[in-house]
Amino acid sequence: MQTVALSPRPERLSVAPMMDWTDSHCRVFHRLLAPGARLYTEMVHAQAVIHGDRDRLLGFDDSEHPVALQLGGSDPGHLAQATAIAAEWGYDEVNLNVGCPSDRVQAGRFGACLMKEPALVADCIAAMRTVAKVPVTVKCRLGVDELEDYDRFRAFVDEVAATGCDTFFVHARKAWLQGLSPKENREIPPLRYDWVYRLKRERADLWIGINGSVDGVDAVRAHLAHCDGAMIGRAAYHDPYVLHRMDAALSGAVLRSREELLRAFRPYVEAQLQRGIALKHMTRHVLGLYHGQPGGRGFRQILSEGAHRPGADWSLVERALAATRPAALSPAA
Repeated sequence: MQTVALSPRPERLSVAPMMDWTDSHCRVFHRLLAPGARLYTEMVHAQAVIHGDRDRLLGFDDSEHPVALQLGGSDPGHLAQATAIAAEWGYDEVNLNVGCPSDRVQAGRFGACLMKEPALVADCIAAMRTVAKVPVTVKCRLGVDELEDYDRFRAFVDEVAATGCDTFFVHARKAWLQGLSPKENREIPPLRYDWVYRLKRERADLWIGINGSVDGVDAVRAHLAHCDGAMIGRAAYHDPYVLHRMDAALSGAVLRSREELLRAFRPYVEAQLQRGIALKHMTRHVLGLYHGQPGGRGFRQILSEGAHRPGADWSLVERALAATRPAALSPAA
């Protein structure tokens, strides 16, 4: 297959927005793992940004840059207002969710169901771009329900791109809006990477990133031969070290050990503890760091059982690390 020219956007690797996972604590840890990646928040509805607790919803640590806010919604005015607020808060990008298939999202007429309304998506993006001081981008699917046609998918992208939006992250599956759970929608509809590759060939002026079961260094390299970027999702959460491997492979940096990376997280964790944030809110994001490694089960068990207890501090992390060392793993231990 033909290899395409690459867009000048600097980050070729990114971590997908994931509800209940990619909070600020998670993103700080991911930044340590992947200094060269772009990080995305959980999806936040535009109305929540306008009327909700902005410190809780929008707050982030300076180390997270470059970091993008993902918005949900379908009202152009509300999305424009939320975009302006995001820029004021210092986000480097605002991304519109056109891919989430959950029932709650559909009930609010946003997410993947918007794949059926390209004109509305274009209106939303146009309104967001009018007030934006940062790039406005889109994360979408290949289609929804019975709408599974490459030409229709490309026409959707073309209509949105006509607003001036030039960056699209494509989850290379369609979504079933009825009958499948969000988890099943990440696994059952077949992957069609070739559609995303073709879109990049036919729309070379657009920046096209690919998402969907990107689970290792070889997969990232294969996708980057045909697309501008690769977005890793749950693999980065369940096995965080794979994110570090990907970033190092792209940057040429020397791999750091798991223990070194975790220790680099300590200053942030202790600062949060001083603010009264419970240890469990940070350590839940590192449970998979020793996935598949000797002592990994003990590491995870110690953190899972102890981090919720009153007064839990960094000493618990040290105990978990000790479980991964050779002395703890030897038969005599």
